[in-house]
Order: sequence, then C-alpha cells, then structure tokens
Amino acid sequence: MLSLRYDLTVPFARFLAMNSSIQKIKRYHIARVYRRDQPSMIRGRYREFYQCDFDIAGDFEAMVPDAECIKIVTEILSELDLGAFTVKVNHRCLLDGMFAVCGVPEDKFRTICSAVDKLDKEPWSAVKCEMLEKGLDEAAADKIGEYVKLNGKSDLAEKLLADAKLCENPAALKGINDIKVMLEYCELYKCLDHVSFDLSLARGLDYYTGVIYEAVLTGANVGSVAGGGRYDNLVGQFAGGKGKSNRPCVGVSLGIERIFAIIEAKIASSDVIQRSKETQVLVCTGQKNMLKPRMELCAELWEAGIKAELVYKANPKLLNQLQEAEKDGIPLVLIIGQNELEAGVVKLRLTGSRDDTDVKRTEIVQAIRTALADLK
Repeated sequence: MLSLRYDLTVPFARFLAMNSSIQKIKRYHIARVYRRDQPSMIRGRYREFYQCDFDIAGDFEAMVPDAECIKIVTEILSELDLGAFTVKVNHRCLLDGMFAVCGVPEDKFRTICSAVDKLDKEPWSAVKCEMLEKGLDEAAADKIGEYVKLNGKSDLAEKLLADAKLCENPAALKGINDIKVMLEYCELYKCLDHVSFDLSLARGLDYYTGVIYEAVLTGANVGSVAGGGRYDNLVGQFAGGKGKSNRPCVGVSLGIERIFAIIEAKIASSDVIQRSKETQVLVCTGQKNMLKPRMELCAELWEAGIKAELVYKANPKLLNQLQEAEKDGIPLVLIIGQNELEAGVVKLRLTGSRDDTDVKRTEIVQAIRTALADLK
C-alpha cells in the first residue's frame, strides 16, 4: 500500500499515463529517492539521496533524443570538472540477441543480464561463476565472455555487423544499427570523444527497451555517476496497454550525492582555497573598541553593492578573523585601527597572497572592485 520511491523514472511514466493529452514533453526533475542498500560514504552510496533526472517523451526520429541525453551528460560532467570520464553505451536488444546467439535459454535472459551487469565491479571469472551457478552451460558462458570484453566506437559496430551469426538475430541487428546511428549523432553533437560502445554494459532495470548508457569517472572508485536509457513500454504498462496510451521515452539520471562526494574529495586534496560563501570582503580590526567603525565600513560597502561581513564580537583577535577569511575562502580583508581612522585609510589585504596595501577611505570601493576583477 505504501512505499518509498526508488527512482524518478517510474513516477514520471505514471504521470504520463494519467495525462494522455501530453504526447511529447522534455523535462528535468530533482528529488529524493530511496534504496535498500549498504551505505558507503566514501563511494557516495546512500539509502536516501537526491537524483537529477532528464527525460524526453514522445515519438521522434530514432536516436535523436538518445544522443541528446548523452550530450547533456557530457556537458554536465565537463562543466563540473570532475576529471576524465567515459559514457559507456549499449543496447538491450543487442544484449538479448547476443544471449540468444550464445545459447542462453530465453527464460534466463534477465538473470544472465544481471550477472553481466556486475562486470564493472567483479572480474569476468567471478561473473562466469555466477552464470554457471544459475544453470548456464559453460560453453554459452564462454561465448558471452568473448563478446562482453569488446568495446570501441563505430569500429566495433562495423565489426559486429560483419558477425554473420550475430546479425542473423533480428534483435541484435536492430541494436547494432541503432548504436551505429547514435554514435554518428554523438559525433555531430561533439561529444563522441567521451563515448565508448561497451558490450559489458548491462543495466539491470527491466524497463529498458533500447539504448542504455552509464557515465563513469576514470580512476575513481565510486561506481557510475549517471545512467539511463530508453524505456518505450513503461508508460503503456501504467496505462493498461500500448497504443495511443503509450509514449516512447528516453532519459538519464545523475546521482547528486555521489557527485558531491567526488567534489568534496577533490577539495580535500587540493591546496587551493575553496570558497564556502559568497562574501567578498571581511572587515577586520586588531584593536579594541572598533566595533562601530567596522559596522560603518560594512554599511558603506553594502551601499556600494559589495558583499561584506564582520565578526560580531566586540573585540575579536585579528588572527582569528584572518583565519576565518582563509577558512571560508573570502578573497579580501579590510583592516582598520585607530591609526587608519586618523590617516583616512584602510588596509586592503589579499587573503590568498597575504599582501597588504593602504588605500584611501574615499577610494576603497573602487579598489575592492579592481582587486576582485584581478582575482578572476
């Protein structure tokens, strides 16, 4: 009767099934989902976490929306600067055709697929062992092993098209041709460099019907950071059948906490000062009874549109204030004392280099703007 949602794709399909007037839609959705899983903070694996989904629903030219989803993933991961990454792509029809050609009984397609899905975490020997334990003939397992070790781009698609036995299977042939077209579109979208056609990819969810893909960071032990694929029949299942009630769909999901875990690890290993707030200037003093002058200076900076702060203590220690600026990544510090007030100047300090400059009080706003522009 009640459950915690495990993804955002199924609720989206249900929404489309309940709103048959929506024949095409492109949308994104960020929300919490839940998994019965063993948490691993280091790998960004949690029982409760946020996903960001992007989906395209509607009857469009084959592989155009699929290529756009991959383009979006490459844009996001490139913009976040997480490091080198690869978007692995495969096709469920090709997987099913490959299993059939290798001699896997049809009733074992899904269970063998779930074993292949573990190849990113376990060696082939362990995956083969699991297949044998599930009742698969060893000769069939060995044939699967020859295929799942293959990866490439359009060259692999051409190699598979030259495999006469594989191409005799209609499902496999459709999958290869779809992938070939999608790789051409990825090249047009200028994201092919990040894409790898990988026959070991076998995402486990049963609702996928076509292209599947998964983004992984090179050398990072956090699993996939994004994944998705085509799920053409899911809306129809919620609508009680296919036909007009169904809408073809393709989408991608990004694990936000997993990405945050990578960013946090990157920050922790970096010597670069990271900003934890948008404050541009911290107004400081090394003398007592300077609270009101600091407040007046802050008000002056706020009026000029500069994001300034002060420590709320009446007589804070200068060292503590400077350490706070460094900890929070505040780029500039203004230091005032009795001598500065009498001389009509303010000491402007660059937090990163710790260089000080005396600036006339009447010129401080312009000096801050120039310093901030130089720091960009």
